[in-house]
Amino acid sequence: MSTKFEAIKERESQLLCQTYGRYPLAISRAKDCRLYDLDGNEYLDFLAGIAVCSLGHSREDLAEVMAEQARKMVHVSNLFYQEPQLDLAEKLLSTCAAGKVFFCNSGAEANEGAIKLARKYMRTIRNEDRYEIITLEKSFHGRTLSTLTATGQYGPIKDGFAPLPEGFVTVPFGNVNALRGAINAHTAAIMIEMVQGEGGVRPLPSEYANDIAALCKENGILLIVDEVQTGVCRTGRFWAHQHYGLVPDIFTSAKALANGLPMGAVLCSDEVARGFTPGSHATTFGGGAVVSAVAAKVIDIMLGENMADRARKMGEFTRERVLELQKKHPETIAGTRGLGLLFGIELAKNGPEIWKGLLEHKVVCNLAQGTVLRLVPPLTVTEDDILAFVQALDEVLASMKG
Repeated sequence: MSTKFEAIKERESQLLCQTYGRYPLAISRAKDCRLYDLDGNEYLDFLAGIAVCSLGHSREDLAEVMAEQARKMVHVSNLFYQEPQLDLAEKLLSTCAAGKVFFCNSGAEANEGAIKLARKYMRTIRNEDRYEIITLEKSFHGRTLSTLTATGQYGPIKDGFAPLPEGFVTVPFGNVNALRGAINAHTAAIMIEMVQGEGGVRPLPSEYANDIAALCKENGILLIVDEVQTGVCRTGRFWAHQHYGLVPDIFTSAKALANGLPMGAVLCSDEVARGFTPGSHATTFGGGAVVSAVAAKVIDIMLGENMADRARKMGEFTRERVLELQKKHPETIAGTRGLGLLFGIELAKNGPEIWKGLLEHKVVCNLAQGTVLRLVPPLTVTEDDILAFVQALDEVLASMKG
């Protein structure tokens, strides 16, 4: 470790709450698909700020939009009508079957809003005492008290925060009978991710997804889809639920929506939107002029440059190259999974060591559930970038055989 790194690490320990298990890197700048540390070392970025900077880092066109809007107006609060917010809403709603949108600041807030909307709609519009939300094991929905309770994982994310809010039930992934058995007179919604990112890059099987939608319709409950990580072209469609032919009652977005600025959204049908009335839900910063202007530009680029199709093609290219590598290292690479450029490499052993080896080869990615390399590079990633990743992984695996 360089003296610069050790100095900033020590400085942080004196200043910040120690809530993060940080990577042993201090990043000073980023551009396109590359990160640069304090000593100027270059890293290939297959993390993209955890699926956030989907158009790459430090884009001039987004910086220009940001600066131009900042000179006009940054913040006035949601007590006022704001044209940038409406322009964004029109563009965002054009990508899906939703009729209304609520803007907020993060994925956790979006999921929190979705939960509140489901309960409010059931009680004030449907006049039914339905409040329970059913989620799936290994899901991840956020860090607020409600969303961490909804999350189907255990350990540090929940330890020490009891008592957790009531009204959440988690069932085994893929088990339709367990899901059916969990539905009762108080069930308001089933909340799912089309691909569980933190849960190990696990796509929902199509039949299971259809069964979930059918159960919602059969029981008169809402379908909520958490698209915080999967949305905005990441999986090869603008929204991951579009792969499955589903029309959620509510779905959420964040991460890539403003390519690094804090932005979230709750999208819903016109009918369900009736649950939110003035004073029922709000945010000080959500949908501010600067983030709305940047997010609108992000959507223009995503649609104009057909980034969903690019994600699909680059995902297929990645899969082909990794499957070739699996033939060389069948004892370590157990398989691949995911959709588009939300890509997982399932490891049979040595997950942490392999992740560390890639970092030593100047490649940044993520390890999910201790066994799956999660690749979420910018959608602008090139075939040469993917080949560089595969070569690095090959070298790491080869060195471990010795």
